[in-house]
Amino acid sequence: NYIALRCKTDGIYQYYVSFEPIVDCSSMRSKMVHQHKQVLGDTLAFDGMTLYLPKRLEKEVLLESMRHTDGVPIIISFKLVKIVEPYECIHLYNIIFKKIMRALNMCVIGRNYYMPSGAQKIPKEKLEVWPGYVTSCAEYQGGVMLLADVSHRVLRTQTAYELMEEIMCSHQQTCQDDISKLLVGNVVLTRYNNKCYRVDDINWNKTPRSTFSLYNGETLTFAEYYKRMYDITIQCMDQPLLLSAPKKKQIKQAEPGKDVEYICLVPELSYITGLTDTMRADNRVMRELASHTRLNPTQRRDALRTYCTRVNEVPEARRELERWGFELDRDLMQLEGRLLPIETIRFRGNASVSAGPEADWSRAVTKNETIVPVDLNDWLIFATKRDMRCAEAFMSMYRQCSRDMGIRVREGQLVELPNDRTESYMREIRKNVNQRTQLVVTIFPFQREDRYSAIKQLCCHDMPIPSQVINSRTISDDRKLRSVTQKIALQINCKLGGELWALNIPAKNLMVCGVDVTHDPAHHKSSVVGFVSNINQTCTRWYSKVRMQQPGEEIVNGLKICFTDALRKYYEVNHEFPSRVVIYRDGVGDGQLSVVRDYEVKQLIECFDSFKDLACKPKLGVIVVQKRINTRLLSLEPDNPRPGTVVDHTVTRNNWYDFFVVSQHIRQGTVSPTHYVVVYDGLDWKPDIVQALTYKMTHLYYNWPGTVRVPAPCQYAHKLAFLIGQNVRKMPDERLNDRLYYL
Repeated sequence: NYIALRCKTDGIYQYYVSFEPIVDCSSMRSKMVHQHKQVLGDTLAFDGMTLYLPKRLEKEVLLESMRHTDGVPIIISFKLVKIVEPYECIHLYNIIFKKIMRALNMCVIGRNYYMPSGAQKIPKEKLEVWPGYVTSCAEYQGGVMLLADVSHRVLRTQTAYELMEEIMCSHQQTCQDDISKLLVGNVVLTRYNNKCYRVDDINWNKTPRSTFSLYNGETLTFAEYYKRMYDITIQCMDQPLLLSAPKKKQIKQAEPGKDVEYICLVPELSYITGLTDTMRADNRVMRELASHTRLNPTQRRDALRTYCTRVNEVPEARRELERWGFELDRDLMQLEGRLLPIETIRFRGNASVSAGPEADWSRAVTKNETIVPVDLNDWLIFATKRDMRCAEAFMSMYRQCSRDMGIRVREGQLVELPNDRTESYMREIRKNVNQRTQLVVTIFPFQREDRYSAIKQLCCHDMPIPSQVINSRTISDDRKLRSVTQKIALQINCKLGGELWALNIPAKNLMVCGVDVTHDPAHHKSSVVGFVSNINQTCTRWYSKVRMQQPGEEIVNGLKICFTDALRKYYEVNHEFPSRVVIYRDGVGDGQLSVVRDYEVKQLIECFDSFKDLACKPKLGVIVVQKRINTRLLSLEPDNPRPGTVVDHTVTRNNWYDFFVVSQHIRQGTVSPTHYVVVYDGLDWKPDIVQALTYKMTHLYYNWPGTVRVPAPCQYAHKLAFLIGQNVRKMPDERLNDRLYYL
């Protein structure tokens, strides 16, 4: 989904613009510059200080304007800085494409542009889907390109006023509090100008009858303003007004000494955006939405080609490019990728199976014995009286499924709870668990986050023991019981320290680490670092460390502690240090790549000094993993590219060693590749080996008998950090570190 962008001129002229006396307000500076189009020309881009022109001014130009606030004359001077090469004009390209989007009658919502005219309505749910595009220009190995992808915005056809009325009818006593809870913090769309505003407060004392002053000093009611400006007659004159705080940019651009007031919005004209939690939990609603938003590769390719055609054929859009001497290709970039070999999945007793072209071995995993089975002799199941039948059926099926996988499971002890209160679960677990107990299974009548968190905190921190939480609904259907129980049996074996399957990893004495950072929702400034690394030669046993970072504490501090402990554990198990260490670092955006390369890597290398006496000098590679990207690799065939597809040229960065890998097979929609950036390369390996290892690692996530989107240690690190940050919120006991207790 990359489109070549060409510049037919020698370059763009960049000027530094200065004002005498100084003008602080950037919007006022912009107005003054645009007043002189007869000298500068119609085609210009000005950001407040820097002016871009497609032509050269004859000499240093001095122009005069007047500051409208006090009538003081202002002298504006334009000084040529340099002729900007096409590949240096990235900022300008992005400004131009924003203008092109407007020329195509698209409106901006958030950072992307959408077409109100293409709205697809879902009347039953009071929803509509606006199609649109996300675009960005950048320089790649193949030159300057436009990266374009299809985007969708879900809007509701319900206004804020209609929501208010619903709540007023059903919650008369607490209606104001309930309305505030639902609206404040959410985004609304005003369709008269297609703009989005965040609701920061509600003024219950102001109504459409209230007055305000225009810029010229004239006083109007809100109702009169909407009638005059948009020919809209407000129906309810008693509704309160929504308040939206001014953005930082508006405050910055305000004239000196002048306060920027809150924007007042009429609920009747403000449409709610996004989905409610109820809608998200409704599978029928989500399926209906997916039918509009989940495009297959052919639909996505057609939509992007339509965009290319419109940019080139809509006169105003084409003119915007031509003014600057730019040209956009009429079709998507075509390039050649490579296909990595299909992997062989190994089980116990030399049994093996091909992962196949779809990288899926879900059938084989239940018919073959796991590599390292852990027998379960002493375990407990806690359930309420209502769920005892489900518990008994699960136990019977679990023992049967485990036998097929080479795992011996004795009958567990059923503990009946008097009720489903959290305290009852906690009390009975404490009472029944002893030193011989290997596993605690709790069956919940329904999902409840606080109860789940309490159980996980008890079993991960207070009295460390592997635990499995099951919702009774998932095991109550006899037709699905076997398939559900098979997945749970595999998960439990991992939590007990077992290993499910393996691959052929040619590199010997290799340590592969995954790092992910998540933010604790209860304390927005603190974060949790998850660190997972292999401790055996086949990369099937994993050591997990977590670090809870305090606000302001640098992530690298937690990384150093985790990495040092992981090296120590590897030495303890193998009696030698690894020859090579590959660290996959997730959760890093483009803007932080240099920080990881220049600062974090240096700190990680210092960890080797902790074992100086033991000659710990492995070769190190640090690879940043990026999932949230807009890149799509579209096969010339109707289907998605096969798992194992690699692209490492043309659309990769000029100044980084990077590549894309498609590791998953998906049956609906368009597959998303993962972007890998090698920020530090001390491995002494060819790129082919790094890419092959990366793809192999996507096969080793034991929660899914198929490939995942990122290397397994990264996915483990994410699960670990998420569980600790979201539910446990305390440091887990060290005795659990060599088990995948967080699956």
